[in-house]
Amino acid sequence: MKPLLLWSDALIYLLVISLCLFFLRLRRDPQTREHWRQVFSTRIGMVTMTLILVYVGIALLDSLHFRRALDPVAGSPDGEVFYDGKVSSVLDVMLGGMGERFERTYSAPFALDSFEKQDMQDEAGQTYRDFPPLKHAGQHLEQPEHRWRDVLTRSASALLWGLLLAALVIAPQWLLLRRSPYPWSASWVTQAVVICLAVWLVSISRYYHVLGTDLGGADVAYQSIKGIRTGVLLGTLATLIMLPIAVTLGVMAGYFKGWVDDVVQYLYTTLSSIPGILLIAASVLLFQVYIDLNPDFFSVGLQKADARFLALCFILGVTSWSSLCRLIRAETLKISQLGYVQAAHAFGVSHRRILTRHILPNVTHIILITFVLDFSALVLAEAVLSYIGVGIDPTMASWGNMINGARAELSREPVVWWTLSGAFFFMFVLVLAANLFSDLVRDAFDPRTAKLAKGSAAA
Repeated sequence: MKPLLLWSDALIYLLVISLCLFFLRLRRDPQTREHWRQVFSTRIGMVTMTLILVYVGIALLDSLHFRRALDPVAGSPDGEVFYDGKVSSVLDVMLGGMGERFERTYSAPFALDSFEKQDMQDEAGQTYRDFPPLKHAGQHLEQPEHRWRDVLTRSASALLWGLLLAALVIAPQWLLLRRSPYPWSASWVTQAVVICLAVWLVSISRYYHVLGTDLGGADVAYQSIKGIRTGVLLGTLATLIMLPIAVTLGVMAGYFKGWVDDVVQYLYTTLSSIPGILLIAASVLLFQVYIDLNPDFFSVGLQKADARFLALCFILGVTSWSSLCRLIRAETLKISQLGYVQAAHAFGVSHRRILTRHILPNVTHIILITFVLDFSALVLAEAVLSYIGVGIDPTMASWGNMINGARAELSREPVVWWTLSGAFFFMFVLVLAANLFSDLVRDAFDPRTAKLAKGSAAA
């Protein structure tokens, strides 16, 4: 095989390394450690953080791309190797070829026959219409009527293997952390549930389509899992692009005031006056024209989709900084009038030192809260943009593309509901975990919330 490094692959690993270094640096501050202790001292904090790490882990596995070597071609020069144009990932290997089992068209979850009737011929050559059997589902069954008995038997076996694997994963953690003051038991239960579900899904998918197939015959469960990388990376990258712009302009406007404040206010007021969807749609379409006019820059089709994906992350980040900029500007205006900042000015401390030692540390709670809040909002924004046709490239797996493709399916009779359900479930779990975690971060880091909590405790 031949490794393939996309720009988004490099960014997601650089992002994970940067976040790890950032949190390790924050641990040196006793006050920050106390804030994070409040977040993880609750069961909800441990459960949501575990779920978020599971999603990030899946995104990392799906970012290790490679191209398989093709069989030698007769007459080709000795030693020359040709590679498949299809790009795979480590996640594809771990899913056991789930994405390679295609049917002709729609099929319901755990179905043995296609969802639509087709023209078929009997042994006598007579044409009739019926539901054709699926190629990759239930072929091991000698008696199709025993399908659900087979599903239950295989599910029980898969869950037992899942429990064994969960025990192997959790046992070392229990030995190391059993005396920790944090509620690790909530995280261990979550890990066990996730591992059992993963083992069950991969095992059963070898024999059935757990969430059915879509119009093109692709497995819906596979597409839903592949959409995790897109959702996690888009929400994180767009937020990280937005944060430096908002923090820099907001701090400058609130600290220097005067004409600097006027220019920054003019910028975010003008940006807020432009309809965001129209601005994003126009930018994405312009970049798509550039991609179409320069096909030589991309050796495989996935690189084109990746370039459009990164462009969308950049556009979302550049167009969504105004709200955070307002908040940081207001907070900086308040902090700059406090006594210790005025005293630093009186002693001749430089602006750079005041900004780095007094202003930025006191707006960190706003940055952290906004990061986790905007992450879930941008994941949902991708679904909306793909729904109107200006989001992720159709060749890249994403929940938005699945929802967009489900529009016509919901008007059918009977309804094809499983494509929408698969995207909704995986998106719902991620967004719910991020929102619950953001509430805990806000309660721990926001000084106003801490004062209210102390006031209620005293009363």
